[in-house]
Amino acid sequence: MTDGFSALRIHQRDGRVEARLETLRVQDLSAGEVLIRVACSGINYKDALAATGAGRILRRFPLVGGIDLAGTVEESQASDYGPGDAVLVTGCGLSETRDGGYAQFARVPAEAVVPMPAGLTAASSMEIGTAGFAAARAVMRMEVNGLTPALGPVVVTGATGGVGSLAIDLLSGRGYEVVAVTGKREADEYLRSLGAAHVLLREELVLGSQPLESARWGGAVDNVGGETLSWLLRTTRELGSVASVGMAAGSQLSSSVMPFILRGVSLLGINSASLPRAERLATWSRLAGDLKPRHLERIVRGWVTLAQLPGQFADYLAGRVMGRTLVRVAADP
Repeated sequence: MTDGFSALRIHQRDGRVEARLETLRVQDLSAGEVLIRVACSGINYKDALAATGAGRILRRFPLVGGIDLAGTVEESQASDYGPGDAVLVTGCGLSETRDGGYAQFARVPAEAVVPMPAGLTAASSMEIGTAGFAAARAVMRMEVNGLTPALGPVVVTGATGGVGSLAIDLLSGRGYEVVAVTGKREADEYLRSLGAAHVLLREELVLGSQPLESARWGGAVDNVGGETLSWLLRTTRELGSVASVGMAAGSQLSSSVMPFILRGVSLLGINSASLPRAERLATWSRLAGDLKPRHLERIVRGWVTLAQLPGQFADYLAGRVMGRTLVRVAADP
């Protein structure tokens, strides 16, 4: 039955944001052509921002949290999907303008639904989730822009997070020399097990202040933003690419035009939430194929239930998390 199911719903009251477990009915959910019985989801930094109000993510309240979900179609008004079809949804307004994946049921527009790619399951697709999707988009865009292993090492900042961990996995699997940057001294073994050839501690970096610094990187995947992104632009080699995925350390960018004009460096913005459908389908196809991560069993650090979710977000905001944590929505995802 689809009435009376559990959901982690985010409310705003007197300027304060709080997430709490409550019971919803299907008619409480956002409109959409496809009703999905959710098996599992995942926790992303964006989910922690949304659920705590630390970031202005939700455009309206209340909403069910969770920017990812995987499960099976329960009901469909769209001819492309029928009951029992295995599907996933990432981004597309989940936990931003419409109810997300932290509930036993979700109702979404047909356009947002991705048929489960061959070779993936509900669990493995959420092991990848938005984090892996963003990492894949970064790799794909940099390679379209000319990145090859011959161009030099690729540096990944915020390396222990979900996007960083999966970016290391994907890049090393494609033959790149990967340099991981982290603030966690204890993460060396973990990062090397994913394929990092070198690990740099954030506190030991010398960022410099010149418009151009010594060129070191063929490419970069940046999850940090702020001064770190500026440094990456100043230290990327001629015709290299920097993929900007996150802004955990700040949204401001201070740079001269010299990296772009004198070295031909490209700054590539990675938007994983609202891509055209054809690009989303193509990316998921590659994540089930030649870009399928090799070390998901190391990257996924555990599972939590919906009831345990509220206690997880503080660690994400404080940067204490390595890898990915999944959310068990159904009893057996």
